[in-house]
Order: sequence, then C-alpha cells, then structure tokens
Amino acid sequence: MNAPVLPSEALQRVAAEAVRRSHAAEPPTGRKLPLRVGSRASPLALVQTRNFLTRLTRFCPVLRDMGAFQEYQISTEGDRNLVQRLAEIGGKGLFAKEIHEALAAGRIDFAVHSLKDLETNLPPGLVLACTLKREDARDALILRDRDVKVDPQHPYDCLPEGALIGCASVRRQAQMLHVRPDLRFCLLRGNVQTRLDKLRAGACEATLLALAGLRRLGMEDRVDVVLEPDQMLPASGQGIVGVTVRESDLELRELLSAIEDPEARAVSTAERALLAELNGSCRTPIGGYARIENGVLKLSGMIASEDGTFLLRREIEGAPLEAARLGTELADELRRDTPAHIFDEMRRP
Repeated sequence: MNAPVLPSEALQRVAAEAVRRSHAAEPPTGRKLPLRVGSRASPLALVQTRNFLTRLTRFCPVLRDMGAFQEYQISTEGDRNLVQRLAEIGGKGLFAKEIHEALAAGRIDFAVHSLKDLETNLPPGLVLACTLKREDARDALILRDRDVKVDPQHPYDCLPEGALIGCASVRRQAQMLHVRPDLRFCLLRGNVQTRLDKLRAGACEATLLALAGLRRLGMEDRVDVVLEPDQMLPASGQGIVGVTVRESDLELRELLSAIEDPEARAVSTAERALLAELNGSCRTPIGGYARIENGVLKLSGMIASEDGTFLLRREIEGAPLEAARLGTELADELRRDTPAHIFDEMRRP
C-alpha cells in the first residue's frame, strides 16, 4: 500500500497560488503557474507522467482542479530513430537529451523518466529529485505463437531451434544466448504497441518487454511468461519512475520530497552506482537488481559478453543507507572477476 502523501510547505504554496489564480480580484503572486511537466510523447511515458501528477495532487485536489500543472510532450532522438541501435547513435541518454535541454533552459519545471532509460551521470545543474514506488521490475517474454506450451521453469525451451528474437537490449540478448546459443536476434525498437504489432505481423518469433510498462498500459494479458530475476536479471532502475529538476530549484525539490519513495530511492541508488562504476551503457550487457528484505538491501549484479559465452553474477547485501557503497563494491567485484577482453569489447567503436 502506498504511504499517504503529506502536504509539504512547498506543495501548500503551490496550492495556495492555484487558489489565488482562481480569484480575479487577487492577482497571482509567487511562482508562475502552471508548472510544466516534461515527458516523452510515447503512450507509456504519458501514462507514467499522468500517474506522477495524480500522485502529486492526491492530497490536494485544488492543484488539479485549478490547473497547477501542465503536461509538456517532447520528441526525443531516441524515439525518432528506430532503425539503429541506441549504442550507434549516442546511447540511452538520447531518451532524455532534448527533455533535459528544455529543463536546463527553463522551458519545463519537471521531467519524468523511466529510470532505466536515464543516464547515470546527469547534465550539470540537474538532479534526480524524486523516485516513485517501483512497479514489478521483471522482464516478460512475449510469443507470437501463443498456443505453444511453456514451462515457467525453463521458459526458453518453448522457442524453436534457431528462433528469431526481436530485441534491442544487449542485456536481454546476452542472457538468452547464455542459455540458448542457437537463438538469432533482430533489432526491434519502438513503443510497446509498435513492437507487439511487429511481432504479430511475423517480424520475429518472440520479444521481451518490461513487465512494469505492460502493467501500466493495462496490457499485462499479453504476457506469456514472467521471467524471474534468476532467469533474466532486470536492468538497473527498471520499473521505477524518476523525476529530474534543476538543482537550484529548492522549492520544487522540497515539493517532490513529499512523494519520494524511500525504498525506490535506496534500491535505485545501489543499481545506478553499480552501473556507473562499470561505465555501463546501452551496449553493455549489465544487469542490476536490488530489493529490501527484512530491512536488508540485497543487490544482484550481472555482466556478460554480448554473445552470451561469458556471464558472471554476484550478490552483496547490507544496510539501505549504504546503497551507493554496495553498488560500487559489487561493481568492483564483477570487474575483478571478468576477463579484460570483455571490457575491451564493450569499449570498441
């Protein structure tokens, strides 16, 4: 159950300003409204942004009724270019580049992101101010032939010899190839519906999607197999929505603190520290997944070769307050036990 949202002083000030705007006899003062919330224009991004606004306005409906917030859709290079791997055109930061340019320039006040698509090192002057409660972090296997029998313990056995898998993630590709080296892969990018349409049209035998996105879109019924973390280690930040703001905007940072989820902050800090320490990018087969059990943060990390012939997993645990240290320490262990040529492959042009 989500914790109740408590009205911070910053949130109260925004609400008061919204009320003042509704009275013509009293001119607006203070921060200019509406506050502009930047988002990618994909259906999933918009659902996540609207869920964020719902969460933010839950305790005070006047914020919604008075139009205190305005959605601002931004087209990104990562969304426009669907024919190349992200690694070939600049990395997953391309899902945030134009959004963060608008944030830095003051054209928007917040930016809402899928945390797994957010670069580990943010542009100067911007901060990750808020992380929302995590949805299910697991990956889902989606099959074209939905009549095939699937063994959840051995989910890849349902795929025919040499099956073509639509995939844009080297993390997913490496883990599947480690189990099924006969599989073939083709590039499949685009929003969730686009990928499902291409699968249905016969572009491939199967694809993989984040379960969190399918749930948020109300499309969980399209899932054929939910892959457990020991079968497919998720991407760092998967299932978490993060909100960035200008570092200097202390009022908005205070406002967002009212809806911060402490557990999401702790696990994402560990996962992002792991990724940052390994210089992880979209061309790097790295997985990171943390959870808190009985007050203990448990972090699993994975590094692999793109062809799946090498795959190493390690785990670490400790106090949630030590999340960043745990991520860095686990990354050091993974690097120490990984052959140097694996990193050389990752750094190749």
